[in-house]
Amino acid sequence: MTEKRIIKMIAIVLCLTMTCMLLGGCGKKKDIIGTLTIINYAEYLDPDLLEQFTDETGIEIKYEEALTPEEMYTKYSSGAIKYDLVCTADYMMKKMIDDGELQKIPWDKMENKGNIGQKYYDFCKAFDANNEYCLPHFWGTIGILYDTTKVKGPIDSWDVLFNGEYAGDIIMQDSIRDTFMITLKYLGYSLNTDNEDEIRAAQQLLIKQKPDVQAYLVDEVRDEVVAGNAVMGVIYSGEAYLGKESNPNLEYVVPKEGSNVWIDCFAITKHCENTEYAAKFLDFLCREDVAAANFEYIYFSTPNTKVIEGLSDEEKEDPTLVPPESSIENCEVCTQTDKKVTDLMNELWKELKSK
Repeated sequence: MTEKRIIKMIAIVLCLTMTCMLLGGCGKKKDIIGTLTIINYAEYLDPDLLEQFTDETGIEIKYEEALTPEEMYTKYSSGAIKYDLVCTADYMMKKMIDDGELQKIPWDKMENKGNIGQKYYDFCKAFDANNEYCLPHFWGTIGILYDTTKVKGPIDSWDVLFNGEYAGDIIMQDSIRDTFMITLKYLGYSLNTDNEDEIRAAQQLLIKQKPDVQAYLVDEVRDEVVAGNAVMGVIYSGEAYLGKESNPNLEYVVPKEGSNVWIDCFAITKHCENTEYAAKFLDFLCREDVAAANFEYIYFSTPNTKVIEGLSDEEKEDPTLVPPESSIENCEVCTQTDKKVTDLMNELWKELKSK
């Protein structure tokens, strides 16, 4: 952890401590009045905040984790556990809304919802047209993390992944949606296309590229580029920030052809029997002090404008933390494609990986 982050964490802890002292709440835990069962990505919420919420409200949190939206949905749909709240990706939110798996958020019970900027609610309209179901949690872009000492010049296009110049030194995402998205954008198509010919053209380019790919990875992309085991890798902006912290020779770019603006959200499932408790938790996440602590824990782009206002000038200018408008003008938000397209992508992905 850098000195800057340590100082900010100390400041947050002191602020929270003073708040507790003023309210006379430190050391006094409320009796348990109920529970909420939540499923989220791994390491996507500061665990101390879960304890803090229980201490403040008396609502106990049962917490489950998943590595991907698909794993989350498999756990959710199995019915083994009745989850009250889920946090997942934009396109999976669209699927859950369409399938009737979510309840509308009781926004009138959330006094801190205004801390989330309207820009981020607008992003959600791509899959939640009337902003009824989804609360933005983290957001960002997908781009290329690369070692400036090992490339011939600044990178600005997805072309470096496909032109053979860095054969054997490229890491792609081990993700159907993300890998097809990159290729579709490079070819000039929408990442949400349902055109079979365009999707098949993307697969053919990926097959041609495959001999140049060192590996298809997810979380390990950052570590491999930081360690110098690869020249470049496709990565999420938040992971790119951590990579740049570890290796100052690294840079991150959203290619000019455009990419994916991703946004992960919390939502209340149809199984939740106490939406008042669920709304309390969502409102808790919107609080400036809570969002700041969680930002410091995750270091992905936050939609909480109060937290953004408190960032240093250096942090505000970092495209991995606060993506500028110029970098997202050609980007799109992923929405869930229909089953026919999803099945086609799954089939073509299996073909690609088996070759």
